[in-house]
Amino acid sequence: MIGSLRNFAKTKLAGVLVFIIIIPFVFWGMGSMFNSGNTNNIAKINKTNVSTQDFIDYLNTSGVNRKTIQEKMNEGILEELLSTLVSTTLLDLEIQDFDIIVSEQTLLRKIKNNKSFLDENNIFQRTEYEKFLLTNNMSAPAFEIALSDREKQKQLFDYIGAGSVTPKFLIDKNYQETNNKLDLKFFPLKTLYKKESDITKTEIENFVEENKEQLNKEHIDFKYVLINPKNLIGIDEFNQDFFDKIDFIENEISKNVNFKTIFSNLELEGEIVKVKDFSLSENQKEIEDKIFANRFDQVGLIENKNDFIFFTIDKTESKAPDLNNEQSASEMKKLVFEKNKFDFHRKILEEISDKSFDNSKFNELGKNLVEETTLNSIKDNKKFDINSIKVLYSLPVGSFTLINNKEDIYLAKIENISEQIIDYNSDEYKTFSSTQLSNDRKNILRSYDTHLNEKYTVDVNQKTLERVKNYFK
Repeated sequence: MIGSLRNFAKTKLAGVLVFIIIIPFVFWGMGSMFNSGNTNNIAKINKTNVSTQDFIDYLNTSGVNRKTIQEKMNEGILEELLSTLVSTTLLDLEIQDFDIIVSEQTLLRKIKNNKSFLDENNIFQRTEYEKFLLTNNMSAPAFEIALSDREKQKQLFDYIGAGSVTPKFLIDKNYQETNNKLDLKFFPLKTLYKKESDITKTEIENFVEENKEQLNKEHIDFKYVLINPKNLIGIDEFNQDFFDKIDFIENEISKNVNFKTIFSNLELEGEIVKVKDFSLSENQKEIEDKIFANRFDQVGLIENKNDFIFFTIDKTESKAPDLNNEQSASEMKKLVFEKNKFDFHRKILEEISDKSFDNSKFNELGKNLVEETTLNSIKDNKKFDINSIKVLYSLPVGSFTLINNKEDIYLAKIENISEQIIDYNSDEYKTFSSTQLSNDRKNILRSYDTHLNEKYTVDVNQKTLERVKNYFK
């Protein structure tokens, strides 16, 4: 819940356990604007009010000029600042609930141990402390209050995450599982697919019949003419006269004037192109494809590089693939080929799932194409996609599965898993251990985050927030 609270205007906060980063902004002279009635409350957390004065005080202790606020207004600056204030207030409520306090002795120790206030002999120098306060335009009480608040927050998070100490044996187990070596046998499945050239017309017809609703394509009849300065005003120059005529066309279109009438009024030196029964295909046609994309306009004008396309749609019809058309038949054959691949993969996975796929079937399918390789860790993705590697590392010895890289799909078998010998002094292990502890701590904080979402409801007074915004406009 301490993260972004942009959408907190309804009921819930989002992400409170990310540490607060105060965005510095300076505000001047706002204190007298809001001082009466309920409008003085800009937000409410359960029964705790956040007043407009609280918000103003927070803004005035933050840091940048009014011009910056005005420039950033449309980017949600005030919402971000308010969300940070709400998050801070919510943390204060939690600190009160846990009765967390920081003694004067603790504060004194924190100040005297601060490296910024020590000399070369690590002895506290009061002059350095006072110089710091003067440089940052702070009083000693204000600094100590801020230091106390930060220490309370730290104690809160330390308390919540106190259980996030992962047992060493679990760290070792996870380390081994992600760094073990996997010996694989694998082969590409592409040689087992039915060739596209072997797909019969009957197969294609059956496929089309079975999937006719999904395969129906939209076809259109249309007319168009290209417009440019040369054929519209007689010169190769995009001048005001040309754009006035373009504006005229757009105005006529908006009045629902038909294509023929607009064209005749233009005295255009251009040929009308007629296209029948057009649909999208792999063979891209720039102009036709653009008209198809705008087919819901009966008459339209589209920019196209140095031309404008002036078009009208005459007819729209949904049709099943025409297998007598060479291009359409070729597209259907490709779809049947892909479906056959999908069905082949699915059959293998089903056999693996019900344990009817064994080593003899693996060797029978692979024959002389079977290769061997060794994966050195869960990050070893030189040969296969990283997601496939993660799947392999989740399976036991003797498992079969499908894996892939950018080019092919493979059937693989895990032949052996060699346990990694742990070197506790290695940088790799130390990094892994530290990351494991950090991840476990984050998981605990996420659980706490869920608890806070259930515990607190945040409401924002949008009218009051708008009044603050209006002040800066």
